[in-house]
Amino acid sequence: MSDSQTSVHDLREMVRQFVDARDWQQFHAPKNLSMALSIEAAELMEHFQWITPEASRAIGDDPNELAAVGEELADVLCYALAIANELNLDVATIMRDKMVKNKLKYPAAEYRGRYGPKDQGGTPDGE
Repeated sequence: MSDSQTSVHDLREMVRQFVDARDWQQFHAPKNLSMALSIEAAELMEHFQWITPEASRAIGDDPNELAAVGEELADVLCYALAIANELNLDVATIMRDKMVKNKLKYPAAEYRGRYGPKDQGGTPDGE
């Protein structure tokens, strides 16, 4: 089923059932899950390391590379959802709340087409 046919709840339940069937919940302390998520994020980044922004966008043109990136992204999402399950976080609520904060922190009129504040270079946090 596609994104438009699958709820966040369905995805969380998929992860929960997978974990429960293997009795892995005992290993799923938030500390361990956050470290595993970071490791998977690094594996995702490896696919883009040392290539240009244009080449990173062209990955979608290579079915094998796109599949490999998709698998790493799925790993990242699985661990993120496992953290939500472990801590009983409502993903939709925390995403909505974070986007409200982001809209206040990065007003569209000020940040449209730029990635940093007017008086600093770097990221929106000034790094």
